[in-house]
Amino acid sequence: MPKKLLFIDRDGTLIKEPEDEQIDAFDKLEFVPNVFTALGTIVRSSDYELVMVSNQDGLGTDAFPEETFWPVQNFVLKTLEQEGISFATVHIDPHFPQDNHPNRKPGTGMLEPYLKNPEYDIPNSYVIGDRDTDVKLAENLGCKALKLSGKMDWLRIAEILIAGERTAEIHRVTKETDVYVKIELDNPQQCNIDTGLGFFNHMLEQISHHGAIGLTVQTKGDLHVDEHHTIEDTALALGECLKKAVGNKLGIQRYGFSLPMDECLCQVALDFGGRPWLVWETDFKRERVGDVPTEMFLHFFKSLSDAAAINLNIKAEGQNEHHKIEGIFKAFSRALRMALKRDTDYLVLPSSKGIL
Repeated sequence: MPKKLLFIDRDGTLIKEPEDEQIDAFDKLEFVPNVFTALGTIVRSSDYELVMVSNQDGLGTDAFPEETFWPVQNFVLKTLEQEGISFATVHIDPHFPQDNHPNRKPGTGMLEPYLKNPEYDIPNSYVIGDRDTDVKLAENLGCKALKLSGKMDWLRIAEILIAGERTAEIHRVTKETDVYVKIELDNPQQCNIDTGLGFFNHMLEQISHHGAIGLTVQTKGDLHVDEHHTIEDTALALGECLKKAVGNKLGIQRYGFSLPMDECLCQVALDFGGRPWLVWETDFKRERVGDVPTEMFLHFFKSLSDAAAINLNIKAEGQNEHHKIEGIFKAFSRALRMALKRDTDYLVLPSSKGIL
């Protein structure tokens, strides 16, 4: 079976990068948080081969003599090796950006042997780095990329590499609506919502933000008729996409949250058990909030529950209808976040039946 590779950047990825972007002394050396824990887990729990790929601008010049680089570099490698983390090969490019040398990332010059060798599974390999040039390198190699930033830390990277990426796309087209949904459960960087309904957009954004998931929803519906088809079909596509993204459910917590919002108390319990059901205990006194009929929120969660095959129990009490609805969406999002969290040290199906 072809080997999968991890092309790992050094500065900013394994070790912190100083302001002058040159680690030429030991007092500048500091490892990135959780790098030992995560890489150690990756090495023990997967069969990826590690390859270091680093640009070191002007290495060998008077401004950056090699004798200041190699002691630190060798210490980094030795320290990692002591934790069971070894690099099969190390590729260092010394060129400046203005040299436009093909070896310099995102150029692939140093890595051509991997591309030409059928022993390597490049499409299922990854570049791990902290810059857009690392993402571009992955594109040039024809593999995937994981960029350290915000919530995409080393622990999240380890989870993805060991348990798999959880992404899905659904494009649902009817005579009434055209709905595109993309979910990235382990990459919360992206939130792009446009349904033509301002308040509905605001509620769906809660799912991305408080659920810590990347979410794109683009809906074009027959709003000249009314809001019903737009909201219902968005819920169906979102539920179907969520079910697809969750995948085999190995290691998930399965269950999930209650929260207050000002005078309101909103409770959402859910179960990814594969059996759709909705309990809805809340009433609204207003006919609309913003541009959305309040009656549609029961319909939204019923459609979502059916399409995602989840059990939802939703209760809300309070005086302000906006607060109640937003509280429900926030509580649902937090419940979702809890239920979908994976334990990479215990990747088993959370069911005594052996099936979900």
